[in-house]
Amino acid sequence: MQIRVGFEMIHECPQPVPMIFNVNVHFTRVADLVGRETLVFDPPVPIAAYRDSFGNWCTRTVAPKGRMRVSVDAIVNDSGMPDVIVPQAQQVPVPDLPDDTLLFLLGSRYCETDRLSEIAWNLFEQVPPGWNRVQAICDYVHRHIAFGYDHARKTRTALEAYYDRTGVCRDYAHLAIALCRCMNIPARYCTGYLGDIGVPPPHGTMDFAAWFEAFLDGRWYTFDARNNTPRIGRVLIARGRDASDVAISTAFGHATLSSFRVWTDEVHAG
Repeated sequence: MQIRVGFEMIHECPQPVPMIFNVNVHFTRVADLVGRETLVFDPPVPIAAYRDSFGNWCTRTVAPKGRMRVSVDAIVNDSGMPDVIVPQAQQVPVPDLPDDTLLFLLGSRYCETDRLSEIAWNLFEQVPPGWNRVQAICDYVHRHIAFGYDHARKTRTALEAYYDRTGVCRDYAHLAIALCRCMNIPARYCTGYLGDIGVPPPHGTMDFAAWFEAFLDGRWYTFDARNNTPRIGRVLIARGRDASDVAISTAFGHATLSSFRVWTDEVHAG
C-alpha cells in the first residue's frame, strides 16, 4: 500500500530567529519514499542538514522576520501490515545488553526513573519478564491515563502523568518508557505519522503521533500505550530518549506557531 504523509506549519517571527526542524522521514524508511521528500520553505531561505546524535535527519535555518511557512508532502510505500506481536520475546539481562542500548535504561528529561522505580516494581515485579511485562505496562498506562487534547501540556513528565492521570500520546509514551526502564528494559521514544488506516470512524484530528520501542530478544519492538492495539501505517520520523530529543521544531528566539496541520492518508488506486 502507499500512504501520503505531510504537514504544514506557519511561524510568525518578530525578528530573524535561528531554528532547527526534525521532520523528515527517518533514514530507516527512506527506501520506502516514492520520489523525494523535500522540505519546502516559503519564503525560500538558506538551509543546512545534519544528523543528530540519535541518527535523526535535522534541518537548520534562520527564519526571517514575519511569516514563514514550512511544509512537506510525500508518498511512502508501506507493507500494510500491523505492528508485530511476539509474546515469546524474552527480556535481556542487563549484563548482556548491547552497549548502545544502555542509554535507554537511564532517566531522562521527561522520564524520571529514580522517582518511579518503587512504583514500577510494586506494579510489575510479579509479571513474567519479557514481552508480557512490557505489554502489562502498556495495559496499565492505557487504563491509567485519560486521553484529551485539552489535557496537553508540553512540560508534563512521566511522573506528573502518573499523578495527573490525563494527557496526550506523548504522556502515554513517557510513562510507559519510564516504567520499562525501571524494570531494566531499554525503551526509546518515537515520533512520526500514524493515520487512521484500518480504524473505524469517527476519526480524530490528525497530528504527529508518539509511541515507543522496547529492546527484547536482541531487537527493538514497537509498543503503543496510547492505542494499545497493533496499528497499520506507522511512518517513523525520529527516535530519542524522550520528546526533548525529537522536537519537530526548536526556535532560538521568539517564534509563534500560528498554524499547524498534518495529513496521513492511504492512497487509493484510481
